[in-house]
Amino acid sequence: MSQSTKGKLSLVALSLMIFTSVYGFNNIPRAFFKMGYGAIPWYIIGGLFFFIPFAFMVTELGSAFKKEKGGIYSWMSKAVGPTYAFIGTFMWYASYIIWMVSISNTILVPLSNVIFGTTKLPSTFIVSIIAAIFMIIVTFLSIKGLDSIKRVASVGGIAVLALNVILILGAVIVLIAHGGQFATPINLHSFVSSPNPTFSPSLVAFIAFMVYAIFAYGGVESVGGLVDQTDKPEKNFPKGIIISALIITVGYSVAILCVGFFVNYGSDWTQGIKDNAIHLGNIGYVMMSNLGNQVGLSLGMNASSATFLGEVLARFTGISMFLAYMGAFFTLIYSPAKQIIEGTPEKLWPGKLGQIEDNMPKHAMKLQCLIVIIIIGINALISLADEGAASMFFEVLTNMSNVSMTLPYLFIIYAFYRFKKNKDIEKPFTIINGKIVITLLTIVVMIVVGFANLFSIVQPFVDYFQATFATQAEQSAAFASALRTCLSMVGGPIIFALIAYFLMRRYNKNYKNNNND
Repeated sequence: MSQSTKGKLSLVALSLMIFTSVYGFNNIPRAFFKMGYGAIPWYIIGGLFFFIPFAFMVTELGSAFKKEKGGIYSWMSKAVGPTYAFIGTFMWYASYIIWMVSISNTILVPLSNVIFGTTKLPSTFIVSIIAAIFMIIVTFLSIKGLDSIKRVASVGGIAVLALNVILILGAVIVLIAHGGQFATPINLHSFVSSPNPTFSPSLVAFIAFMVYAIFAYGGVESVGGLVDQTDKPEKNFPKGIIISALIITVGYSVAILCVGFFVNYGSDWTQGIKDNAIHLGNIGYVMMSNLGNQVGLSLGMNASSATFLGEVLARFTGISMFLAYMGAFFTLIYSPAKQIIEGTPEKLWPGKLGQIEDNMPKHAMKLQCLIVIIIIGINALISLADEGAASMFFEVLTNMSNVSMTLPYLFIIYAFYRFKKNKDIEKPFTIINGKIVITLLTIVVMIVVGFANLFSIVQPFVDYFQATFATQAEQSAAFASALRTCLSMVGGPIIFALIAYFLMRRYNKNYKNNNND
């Protein structure tokens, strides 16, 4: 291996990092839980009208600016302008800070399922302490360099791939054993309906799920900062994104279909859903337990042995999900910070934040860690006084990041349109060609993403007006909750955009005009 390629990402390593960052195994059981086979058309629509074209856009931008170190910031800055790019990138980056808080606080869930076979967690205060320690350890290891990050990310990617292979192979074994008979009956109607007894078969409910399906594809832009870290980026970066995009799109639909091979929604899940024993938090472990049980019975095991196999698979799911979380965390604790720090002028940031040491934004990552720990600490202190208030605080934070994480897609999509119109930018790799095709695709993807974000904001009030309440107090509480959710979703992007605007304004006033870029 030459010195120039040492430490660089291979095509396989890059593909695994993309796969780990985007593909969420839990999206499969949750999709089947919500919609059954009816989830498949929406995942196909999300893939065709958002994920694949957006991945192509990211591929072209990444290839054109392969020498740039700032990822999506550099792309948008070169195509539109620095202020535009910084607002979009900062909004996106801030949402990942909240994501880190969320994942740090839930990292014990898969481990609990490995140890106990179910979710058993200590108090919020203890969980918060563990989350803070976890954040410190991951930051310390990540600062050491890309090699440690790609090792963990690759393990996470392999773990998720293993889960999918087990799911599909096990489902096929059950299907063959049952003579080709699906456990959940399938017909044309099942693709436009839901077997979930708590699901409201309305247009609003179907639109809400479409939004869920689109957001299941988010994250491919987060690897934009890895272009300069990729071996032979002009060849391997486009390949890595395209291969991952196709596998993820097909993989979601095939895996959701396979769940119906071994899960009889009516007898296996319906009563548990009504009793709230089966819910979005544990559905992944329930599904894999079902799979192990059915595979065992199909192979001639007795009932107790089949149940034991189900427990083994549920625990394997826990350890695999833990590794997947770790893989995503190690990638996303580094890549977004790298893009926003390395792409922007050093003096845009106060103190040493804009400095890069050993090809890592070490100072920014340390501050990032501190901010996450402070937020976790505030949540922990609130929990000591009132668990309900802590839960509400956490919910507001999550809502602030929901739209902020996906709204920047609109910034990137418009930047791509400007990039294609700019004939002065060299374009070594092109997939989308023709003025009409470029314009039409830009409009379609912007409408899909824009509508998904808009519906996410208004959905709490849609749900409120569709609900029935037994008392005036319940109605008031529900309205307050809808208003809080809506305002926090809108407030997040506004607050993050304003911070970015004033940081850029400060830089332009104090440095740029003095030719100290």
